[in-house]
Order: sequence, then C-alpha cells, then structure tokens
Amino acid sequence: MGCCHHYFANTPDGDGAFVADPARVVFGAGCLAEAGDHARGLGMSRVAVFTDKRLRGLPYVETATKSLAAAGIDCAVYDEVRVEPTDASFRQAARFAAQGRFDGFVSVGGGSVIDTCKAANLYSSHPADFLAYVNAPIGEARPVPGPVRPHIACPTTCGTGSEVTGVAVFDLVERHLKTGISSGFLKPALALVDPAVAASLPATVVAASGFDALSHALEAYTAKPYTRRARPANATLRPVYQGANPWSDAIALEALRSIGAHLVRAVRDAGDAQARTEMMYAGTLAGIAFGSSGCHIPHGMSYAVAGLVRDYRAPEYPQEKPMVPHGMAVILNAPSVYRWTAPGCPERHLEGAQCLGADTRGAATADAGEVVAGRIIEMMKATLFPSGLASVGFGEPDVAALSEGAFAQQRLLTNSPRPVARDDLSGMFRAAMRYW
Repeated sequence: MGCCHHYFANTPDGDGAFVADPARVVFGAGCLAEAGDHARGLGMSRVAVFTDKRLRGLPYVETATKSLAAAGIDCAVYDEVRVEPTDASFRQAARFAAQGRFDGFVSVGGGSVIDTCKAANLYSSHPADFLAYVNAPIGEARPVPGPVRPHIACPTTCGTGSEVTGVAVFDLVERHLKTGISSGFLKPALALVDPAVAASLPATVVAASGFDALSHALEAYTAKPYTRRARPANATLRPVYQGANPWSDAIALEALRSIGAHLVRAVRDAGDAQARTEMMYAGTLAGIAFGSSGCHIPHGMSYAVAGLVRDYRAPEYPQEKPMVPHGMAVILNAPSVYRWTAPGCPERHLEGAQCLGADTRGAATADAGEVVAGRIIEMMKATLFPSGLASVGFGEPDVAALSEGAFAQQRLLTNSPRPVARDDLSGMFRAAMRYW
C-alpha cells in the first residue's frame, strides 16, 4: 500500500493520519438536465442559480432552470458573476443571496461562477466581516462555523476542479493579489459534470483550464507529505490541504495520464469529443486530488501574477479589463517552479513527467526538474500558449512586487516539498520570464 512508501515515513511531530473525503459526482453527457431531480432530492425549494452574462446566453443555464422548474422548484438567476472574481463581486453576490432567502444554490459555469456561488452561500449562511473567513495572513482565517446550504455545481470548463473542492478564490483589489477562503463546508453537495458543454469552449479557455488541471494534479502529487505537516491539536482542525497522501496520489496520477494524452488534442480540435470529454473527467479528478493534498508554489505565484496584471488581455476571454486567466497564470510559472522543487522529491517529479508523456528512460534523479519542465513547455508550445511572463507584460522591474505578493500565500507555500523564501520566489519569477 502507498502508505508504506518512504515518502510517507513518520516524523516525530508530524500527523499520522489523513482524511479521504470523496466528492459526490454525477458524470455523463446530458446529466445537466438532471439538476431538478437532484435539487429536489437535496430538499431545495427556492434556488439561486449562479452564472455569468456570457453563459446565460448559451443553452446550459436554460437546461438547468427548465429542469428545476419541472421539478417544482422556484429559482432566481444571478448573472452578475465576474470572470476572475474580486472581493467586491463576492460581496455583491452575497447580498443577492442574503436578500433572496434561498434554501439551495446551483452554479452553472467555470471556476469563477462556482467560487462566487460558494462565497455567496457562505456569507448568507454565516454572516461575518468579509475578511473573517479569508486565508491568513491576509484575512483572519476564522473557521466556518458549520454547514452551508446545499450547492449543486455544474462546471462548464474542463479544469478548475472547483466543483469538488472547498476553496473559493478571488482578487483582493486593494492589495493587488489573489487569495481565497478554504473550508470543507464549502465543498458542493453534488457536482454535475456534463462533458457535452465542452464542445463549445474556445481553444484558449480549454488550454488555460486544462493547464490549471495539469498543475493541480502535479502540485498535489509533489506536495509535502501529510506526515511532515504538524499534527493538529484537535482532529477536527486538520486542514483542507493536508499534503500529499496515498488517496490524493492515486487520483493525481490518473489525472496526469489523461491530461498528457488529451490536452493538446482537446485544444487543437473542438470537434474531438473524446479528448474534450476526457479533459472534463481529468479536471474533476485533479480537483479531487488537490482538494485533499493541496496545491503549492505554482498556484501561490499565480495569485501575484493575476493581481498585478497591467494591460494583458487573453484571446477568447472577456476583453473589458486586463486579465491573465488563472490557468495561464499558473502554468507560466510552472516550469520554473518544478525545476526548483524537483530536489525535494525527484522521483515524484519524474513519475509526473512520465504520466504526462515525457520519455524518462535513462533519466537520473538529478534530471527530474528539467524533464518535467521540458514536457510542460512542449505542451505550452503545442497549444500556442505564451512563452513566459514577459509575454503577458511582466519584466525584471516587477520581480520584487511579484515575490512580495506570492510570499503572502503561506497556506500554499508551506505545502511545497522544499521550504521557500522570498529570494527563492524572486529567482523562480526571473526564470519564468521566457522559456523559448
């Protein structure tokens, strides 16, 4: 059993147990039309349906609302979700939820929609000052006091994994950084993953969400082991992000195999239904994996990139404001990071690279970082992704601010297989400016 592997060797003050908290998922073409049956089964009678304005014009929201109506459930649609949400957009959504007196929530959209719905559900169920539940050191990291109302998450992108996690991420505008709220209570009661929605996704969206899933899985697999995380004073205080563990390992590796085989195909050919279906499934698997193990440095660095963007606007995304899409912000840092983290667990970096399709024959442990970075760069080139942070508007003068913003993400950085200091982050940002 994986528990006996040397990576999980007991440490004097480390935890001796981990939690396997399976997500409830319905997967299959057409399952979005089951929303009403599942909502009724969860006891919902008045539902807030969260989406964004672009998605409201597509058939998916109508499919969900018709299903709810057929089940005799009253619903109100909230379509003011902001792509890459902010503290202000979370607050606005929470006001809508509180005023509507809903007994359940349905989200139809990508990670921004699902995360906004989680936050609205939280603050309407357990009102508090906004920063009360936000991760430390940015917020108070106050524990969520109890269950929230049932939430059915219906993802329309193939990679965020938000439908199976207890995390909600947003931009804290005044601090120019991303942060989030983390609690097992925020995990949706059910995920309806309908791969038919992937057929209409633009290539850049498939690439960004797919690379997000790739790093979710690889970060989960290369995270610090749960046995090196301090044993909690009370078992109920074990964090959502526990560190790598046998449960998350098995799921992360399966996600990496599928992503390695299908991501490039899914980006290049919108008509490749098999590849896009496999990416929807892999994205959910990667979400389950990192929802148990946690992410680490690539995501921590991505939050600073997203918060400090100036002029970049990604093709096939909303153009109203500058934005580096989340998955893009993650993967532009990833090759640099994995070169740096590889000495912390080289065998795991090599195995991750092999799952992604790299030829690891003859590779030594000293080669692990370069092998996994090289495979990710190959996939970035094949999907016509930017060649590094310089391509989205960053340069040497930004390194100090980027490092400062990333260093604030201690919840993520402490999950790294190697301890990371500010100067280490600066070096990784410099190395991420251009890969080719």
